Amino acid sequence: VPVEPVLDYDIRREAREMRVRGPYPYPPMVRQLSPQSSAYDIGMKVGDVITEVDGEPIFAFEQLRERVEGGEGKPLLLSVWRDGEMLEFTLVPRRVDEPQEEGGYKTSWRIGIAGGLMFEPATEMAGVGTALWEGVIQTERIIEGSISGLWHMVTGAISSCNMSGPIGIAQVSGAMASQGAASFIWFIAVLSTAVGLLNLFPVPVLDGGHLVFYAYEAVAGRPPSDRALRALMTIGLTLILSLMVFALSNDLFCP
Repeated sequence: VPVEPVLDYDIRREAREMRVRGPYPYPPMVRQLSPQSSAYDIGMKVGDVITEVDGEPIFAFEQLRERVEGGEGKPLLLSVWRDGEMLEFTLVPRRVDEPQEEGGYKTSWRIGIAGGLMFEPATEMAGVGTALWEGVIQTERIIEGSISGLWHMVTGAISSCNMSGPIGIAQVSGAMASQGAASFIWFIAVLSTAVGLLNLFPVPVLDGGHLVFYAYEAVAGRPPSDRALRALMTIGLTLILSLMVFALSNDLFCP
């Protein structure tokens, strides 16, 4: 699609085809806000339309993305249309670590805004089988992303501030709930999958640790000694508490 303010559209209406002129299909409009992002923190809302960046008019979401990525963190002055009023916001992009389809992470400048089409596309309900299969695929993606994120934080490839504690989780939960039931349900599903994955790690005091003890008993024909269990449980509890303290410190001190 050519990036122009006005385009020709071939449409069908009541079995009759016609050509009309309309705006670019991907306007610089806020369809979704990422929690704990710069756009969310300054009070932007879903439905806002960005008309200018640093005094230069824009009409396409791609133009907004180019300004953000090309500025390398420089503050941007946004002119925003909201419910018939023109507002101005000064927004500072933040560096974020984003997972890539081919694996690994890429550090980019982002403001936390997702765009979309200027119209609502036609949709259809998925069948039970399709819905279940898509659920399996999404769960697999969440697991892969969680493991990859943990590994890259441990190796220092990305910032450890990507891990949130109870305060951060509560803030994100509230932000997602304010954007609608679908966004909140999706966040709960992602959180539940990630927590369930963590619970399966082979760490004593977690379910994964108990599975390791059961496997040892099945192979050795006897359970671990009480002394060994106490020592392993102490180590496991120390690891979990350390992780909780680390995540909580991220909530308090990470930008």
